[in-house]
Amino acid sequence: MLVALMAHDKPGALDVRKANRDAHLAYIKDTGVVAQAGPFLDADGQMCGSLVILDVADMAAAEAWAAGDPYAKAGLFDSVTLKTWNRVIG
Repeated sequence: MLVALMAHDKPGALDVRKANRDAHLAYIKDTGVVAQAGPFLDADGQMCGSLVILDVADMAAAEAWAAGDPYAKAGLFDSVTLKTWNRVIG
């Protein structure tokens, strides 16, 4: 099942994002469940959140992945939403 993880960073947390980016990208690679991913950008073109499409067995697996993300462990996010997603195009 596909699950969209939409996360918004805490205000002023760009340094936290940058400090944990390598660990986050390694986590994506190592877990093997990310179908697509990329940062949201603010008006200045700076990273301010994340969109991650997970290909997992169930919502519990998506929740576990989200909790294990180094960004989440570093306290980067102000909010995280997980929604089942139906790919129609692409």
